[in-house]
Amino acid sequence: MSSNNVWRNLHCVVATGMVAAGLGLAAGAHAAAEPIKIGVISEESSVAGASISKAAQLAADQINASGGVDGRPIQIVAYDDHSSASDGVRAFQRAATQDKVVAVIGSYISEVALAMEPWSGRLKVPFITPGAASNDISKHVHDDYDHYKYTFHGWMTSAFIAQSICDFSHDVLVGQFKMKTTVVMSEDAAWTKPLDERYLECLPKAGLQVLDHIRFNPDTSDFTPIFNQIEAKHPDTITTGISHVGVQPTVQWHDQQVPIPMSGQSSQATTTSFWKDTNGATEGVITASAAAPGVAITPKTVPFTDAYQKKFGVSPAYCGFTSYDLVYIIADAIRRNKGSTDPDQMVDALEKTDYVGTIGRWQFYGKSDQFTHALKYGPGYITGINLQWQNGKQVAIWPKSIANGTVKFPTFIKVQQASAN
Repeated sequence: MSSNNVWRNLHCVVATGMVAAGLGLAAGAHAAAEPIKIGVISEESSVAGASISKAAQLAADQINASGGVDGRPIQIVAYDDHSSASDGVRAFQRAATQDKVVAVIGSYISEVALAMEPWSGRLKVPFITPGAASNDISKHVHDDYDHYKYTFHGWMTSAFIAQSICDFSHDVLVGQFKMKTTVVMSEDAAWTKPLDERYLECLPKAGLQVLDHIRFNPDTSDFTPIFNQIEAKHPDTITTGISHVGVQPTVQWHDQQVPIPMSGQSSQATTTSFWKDTNGATEGVITASAAAPGVAITPKTVPFTDAYQKKFGVSPAYCGFTSYDLVYIIADAIRRNKGSTDPDQMVDALEKTDYVGTIGRWQFYGKSDQFTHALKYGPGYITGINLQWQNGKQVAIWPKSIANGTVKFPTFIKVQQASAN
């Protein structure tokens, strides 16, 4: 072979190599820009559930506006489970097998979350619920870690919700208003079984004797007999556990002038659209929540609430706050994994979460704890707040450190308000 041919061939090899290298760089850049898909399964027809997908999309938009996760954009793939466990499972299967999401944020309904939980392990897809509360979600992880380790509990368990409400009751209803008795009124649902169990244990310790315990069908349309039964007991307050319902008992409580305060958990009352939904009948209702407009639990709370209200015209429900935080937490886990979305590596990173979000400091309980992968509860972590509807607005009334108002009851409520001083 002549020297000219040698140089010609060598030039071809080098040129080919440079093209290949260029293609490799282009492929690498393309791969780096591949979106990170996060599935979001929510109850779009419900007041609270609709917050989940909206808040998740808002978080993704903000992350992407700041360059994404090391250059890769977050893509929210949303599904409506229609408040159905079977639809939730089908959505989870589609998210994992067809849409190839790297994680799923899903459902504020415990029955739906519990139905999806086993599929998280079968399909090896990290799954975090932003609102479902049943203790069983984290108990399954504790009892069979190898199979259920992909599930995380991104809101307080029912037991912790009840404890938070008992802490509020002790400080405010008993401490300020000298209340002594209550009736527990909860819907019959998976999340309220452990809620009520803790209520019956911690309310007496908080200073409220439980005079009656009523569990009603979530399809109940007339609460008159229930309120008549409660009034016959003459309690100082009603402690609720309601989520699937909300409008009907609130409207009837107001229209029938039931002279007993309602506090506890009313999930639908955690969003500002509830005032319109009830035609103002929610005036005076007290509910536990994750946060409230204008309340700076952390430096991130008010900016998120303001951005959400500007975009959607209402404030987020409690599960909107958690859903928003969870998109950031998933993105942070991937970033700490140097871009890896391997499910086992993501589980390991999520277990090491230490993140200050809109509702406080996020950490998850460990493998040996009773509530494995549940959100840590307590001072310095997440405690929730109690808010009251006053003149069309949500006012934070507990804990004292972040309260922006005091308790005010409607005129039909018979309370010795002077004792609050």
